[in-house]
Amino acid sequence: MLTILYQDEYIVAIDKPSGLLVHRSLIDKRETRFALQMTRDQIGQYVYPVHRLDKPTSGVLVMALSPEIATQLTEQFTEKQITKKYIALVRGYTQAEGIIDYPLKEELDKMTDRKARQDKPAQEAVTHYKTLWQGDVPIPVGRYPSARYSLVSLAPQTGRKHQLRRHMKHIFHPIVGDTTHGDGKHNTMFREKFSLTRLLLVAKTLTFEHPVTGEYIELSSSIGDEFESVLGGLGCPLDCIP
Repeated sequence: MLTILYQDEYIVAIDKPSGLLVHRSLIDKRETRFALQMTRDQIGQYVYPVHRLDKPTSGVLVMALSPEIATQLTEQFTEKQITKKYIALVRGYTQAEGIIDYPLKEELDKMTDRKARQDKPAQEAVTHYKTLWQGDVPIPVGRYPSARYSLVSLAPQTGRKHQLRRHMKHIFHPIVGDTTHGDGKHNTMFREKFSLTRLLLVAKTLTFEHPVTGEYIELSSSIGDEFESVLGGLGCPLDCIP
């Protein structure tokens, strides 16, 4: 059973687990579980996607209960009227806060994007970040006797594919557990020492205007048991997470 964060006659929002696809995809044809279908079966009503989360990312996922509401919510995402904040554990000590303004070329999939233009220019991509906690772990990684990590809050101002993962890599602070854009040596250490099986990136809060009532809705997810366990092992207090 999925955790439902919010539901009324127009909208439903869930706390999507890490490792769950939002919908069917040619990229992962062997997968049999999808957030849309599971939510539909759980509430007994058809649902319509309005945004997406990567398979390894957990957190707030909003769906509409009609095509009309889906269109209105999608427009809010397109017009950047929705506020999104993520939590991530990254390698190294980040600055207290900063802005990553680094255009990203569209990541094309060899299977699903074969007919897409291969020469598209890089698109604007902006991410704000703030450091919540930093710690030094006395575990050797590579040639270093210990390792430094930061827990950060990330607020993307644009919605490019894998934007947060690529932006954190760009500033040399890759997200722990990222097997595509991360640091393999640190990922291996977390698998061996903390039994980590997921990407440590969570869509923690999402704020939007209700398309019917006009009130502002703020939804918040958990960071998940596995993320909590890793932070506990690092000595990071959970109360530092807003």
